Amino acid sequence: MVNVNRTPMELAALASAAIPDLSPTGVVGSPDDPRDFSAAVVFDRQGSRWRVRSPLHEEAAMRLETELQVLSGFTPGIRAGLPFRVPSVAGAVRLDGMRTFVYHDMPGEEMELEDLTELGGKTPDDIGRVIAAVHALPAAVVENADLPVYTADQFRQRRLNELDQAATTGRIPAILLRRWENALEEMELWEFSPVVAHGDLHEDNLLVDQGRLVSVTGWTDLHIGDPAEDFAWLASSGNQEFTDQVVKAYWQHRSGGTVQDGHLLRRAVLAAEFALAQWLVRGIAADDEEMAAEAEAMLQELEADVEEHGGQAISAAPAVAPAAHPQGLAPASTDDPADDDDTGEGTDDDDAVIMDRARAPEQEGTDEAPGADQPVTHDAASEGSEDELVPDELAADEAESGHPSEAVGPDDAEAPDDGDDPEDAEEVSSTQDVSSTEVQEHAEEHGDSENDDAEHGPSGSHAAAPHQEGPPTTALDLDEVRQLDIRRTTNPS
Repeated sequence: MVNVNRTPMELAALASAAIPDLSPTGVVGSPDDPRDFSAAVVFDRQGSRWRVRSPLHEEAAMRLETELQVLSGFTPGIRAGLPFRVPSVAGAVRLDGMRTFVYHDMPGEEMELEDLTELGGKTPDDIGRVIAAVHALPAAVVENADLPVYTADQFRQRRLNELDQAATTGRIPAILLRRWENALEEMELWEFSPVVAHGDLHEDNLLVDQGRLVSVTGWTDLHIGDPAEDFAWLASSGNQEFTDQVVKAYWQHRSGGTVQDGHLLRRAVLAAEFALAQWLVRGIAADDEEMAAEAEAMLQELEADVEEHGGQAISAAPAVAPAAHPQGLAPASTDDPADDDDTGEGTDDDDAVIMDRARAPEQEGTDEAPGADQPVTHDAASEGSEDELVPDELAADEAESGHPSEAVGPDDAEAPDDGDDPEDAEEVSSTQDVSSTEVQEHAEEHGDSENDDAEHGPSGSHAAAPHQEGPPTTALDLDEVRQLDIRRTTNPS
């Protein structure tokens, strides 16, 4: 793993290399997952804002390449039909064998989950409508990007495979392994219709402006699978009333109010709990004992709750109601209240079954992210073009201030001004190469500090530490940035 954190000054230099006409005047660190990315927002002379994301290791780089492929599928027609904005790629630069991406900055700001659930007003309806819109995306967006596609049974088998892998760590309480396995073996729970799922939906990827949800980010895990995955972060929020409001709004926008999946929230709770096991496995695989220990501690807390109170309901089988839940661990509601509160526990004989049972093979992925060697365009890839790398123009209302002058709510959100025809978008055929030594030496000369954003926990589990304020905006002298003498090379090998 590379794990070289880029300072905001370095990221500003990379943005200048990726977009030759960009003249940075300021930069500020931007919240992101510090284990995977360095990120910053760069300001230019026109008052526009650009978000820069630089991967810290190969896995993170593959995620960004995957996101590029996903954004390629968001044609102007699809964007125009969405009740929110999605990122728009402006350029890229290759450093240490991995590409740093520059995006047009999005309207809206991130909010803490607790603050988001307390907004009230149209927020639950906004979130329900956003999730419904994601789940209604055409399958071609996933299929054309060569991303995973699962049937309901394939998705269940994949979870069983992951459960076996997690069990081999020896660090997951047996009561949780039995609880999860019982739910995975309960076929009734897994009778769902697969949809296009965001796969990494949580409060950090939802941007709010003036109380309205206006933008959705984090498109690295898009796939066709279980719709419940996009509700996992809500299932662990501890605010059951808010969660119920979102689910009600979801079904209203998805099917006119008809509940088509009575076990949606049960699987969402399972996904939120199992995210802790996935976080543990990831920490062990990355040889990150701090991450693994953090996940293990959260698993032990969950074990205590299940033992004492029964945990949130993840089984459809009737069971004796457990004791009252502590604050923040209220059981998820279902369409049949009599079915709630099952512990999901099995007998001791279940332990051996977890390891000995034959599994269906998990869908294999490729070693290299789709499009890793393809050129960058404005949300598209182009082959064979010899054009220079140039940014697409911002919409008129954004070019002047860097963000819309008015809040863009779900009823009036517009896609970026890409034109009526996808072919009208400017094509870009090159990724700029830069010297890592030159970038780092320049940053050392100016003593820019590292971005110390709060670390994120497992997606969906709401185990993340609170966000910290980013460093103050650093004013930039354009001559200083250009002193890096970054070499621009078209069509690098």
